[in-house]
Order: sequence, then structure tokens, then C-alpha cells
Amino acid sequence: MLASAEKFPALVLNADYRPLSYFPLSLWSWQDALKSVFLNRVDIVSEYDRVVHSPSFEMRLPSVICLKRYIQQDKRPAFTRFNLFLRDGFRCQYCGSLDDLTFDHVLPRRLGGQTSWENITTACAPCNMRKGGRLTREAHMFPEVKPYIPTMQLLNEKGRGFPPNYLHESWRDFLYWDAELEE
Repeated sequence: MLASAEKFPALVLNADYRPLSYFPLSLWSWQDALKSVFLNRVDIVSEYDRVVHSPSFEMRLPSVICLKRYIQQDKRPAFTRFNLFLRDGFRCQYCGSLDDLTFDHVLPRRLGGQTSWENITTACAPCNMRKGGRLTREAHMFPEVKPYIPTMQLLNEKGRGFPPNYLHESWRDFLYWDAELEE
């Protein structure tokens, strides 16, 4: 039985042959990849064995594509819960826990603390509850790393430490995961 074509995403590389993003990994559906091939916006770098066809045309599905024009990456990433957790390594900055993560205003909102990169840190729910609306010195709780604005490059580097569940063999030359993660 043939696998569904839906299971054949294409890894998207920028014109410099680096993934547009590592986390989430820049993947396009096979339909979007083929559309970009026909619009001459990408080059096919590698292909799956899977073939799609119409009555008059047959083509192997691309597994890796490269943009023909370089896309400049944003210098400042969006402030999102996910990006914050990625910046902090998906760890509570107070106790190191990996479970039940939330975020904490280092300078509490009740004291004028803003929801910004420089004032938010990753905290597990128990630490967040224990600190409450107090200052770090009042709670005797200090984040391991002072909150800061990460660059997109830093988030991409950190994202390399969290590979997706599925990595096609043809993608490995373009991804730089830790050696112990490779099979």
C-alpha cells in the first residue's frame, strides 16, 4: 500500500542553503513545493521516491527545495510564549524544571512591569505561584539568566537542540542536530 502524498513535506532552504527556520522546522506541503517549482521560485535539491502524475505529466516529489531569492530574516523575533520558552531552553529559570511551564513577570505587573522580552522569564507553575506578585529579592528567587531580547539567529541556534520527531534522510545534510540525535 502506498503512503499518502500528504506525508511528503519538503524542507525549505533559503538561498544560502540554510533552513528558513529550525524550530519550527521550515517545511512546506508537497503541493506548495510543486507550485513553487512550477512558478520557478525554487530549485529542487533532493527528491523522494514518490511520484505524482497527471494524464500527461509525471514528477518525483521534492524532499528539499532551495529558494532562488534570499529572504532576509527578521532581526527581532516576535514575542510569543513559544519563542520565550525556546530562548530559555524550555526550562524554569528558577528551579530548572521542564514541566508545567508558564511565564513570570520579573518586575510584577502590579509594580509597573511590562510584558516584554526584558521582563519575562520562563517559570514552572509552582515557582510562579511561590514568587507571586513579589520582587525577586523579596521572594529570594532569581532567574538563572536575566531576561533579554534574543535574535532570530539565537532562536534558530537554540531550535537546533529540539529536532522534530521526523527527519527525512535527505534533510540531514542541511540540518545540524547534535550527533547523538542522529540514528
